[in-house]
Amino acid sequence: MNYRVAPDAAARLLPAPLRPRLVRGHAVAGICLLRLGALRPDWAPRALGLRSENAAHRIAVEWDGPDGVEMGVYIPRRDTGSWLNAWSGGRVFPGEHGRADFEVRETAARVRVAYATRDGGTRVDTTVDVCDELRDSELFADLDEASRFFESGTKGFSDTRSGHHLDGMELRTDAWHIEAGRVRSAASTFFDDPDRFPPGSATLDCALVMRNVPVSWSPLPDMALA
Repeated sequence: MNYRVAPDAAARLLPAPLRPRLVRGHAVAGICLLRLGALRPDWAPRALGLRSENAAHRIAVEWDGPDGVEMGVYIPRRDTGSWLNAWSGGRVFPGEHGRADFEVRETAARVRVAYATRDGGTRVDTTVDVCDELRDSELFADLDEASRFFESGTKGFSDTRSGHHLDGMELRTDAWHIEAGRVRSAASTFFDDPDRFPPGSATLDCALVMRNVPVSWSPLPDMALA
């Protein structure tokens, strides 16, 4: 789920040294609703992999690296339906998670995902129809442009309880594939919060769907906060 956001509203949510990555004058933010299947360390057989429902609120960002400007996403919140993911995130692998309860209904043509965090802070409920063409987006001219944008920003840095650094992970795949989605309904307490996003500063733009894509996540060095 992708929102176009006023750059100043997005910037207020970002820790230094991050800044919003802009597209046609807008910052890009959203929610990744993730079903992970056969999740396991590289050395473990697929049969031992775990399945879980997860979510990550994220903002597309850029920052100055040693070799120039780098691109990725800042993740202020990760949530999971798995107690193991919640326990091990930040311990066994990067990315601290809150606990949440998920409701998912999926067919070949439609996906509905709803979840509520157990701390009561976040609720999401969205239904998307899979379609052939990306329509009515003000961020991206077509599906190919949207795909290139997100494929170039697969480094993710997420908040930690310490407040001194961000955990880093990079998504890698040699089978990147995105389908267009048409939003039938969407609600998000994160993006609908007027204290976080003043009226008119965050607008739902489009939905994208990725399914049956084999991926791996590799740890990145922590990012120190200014």
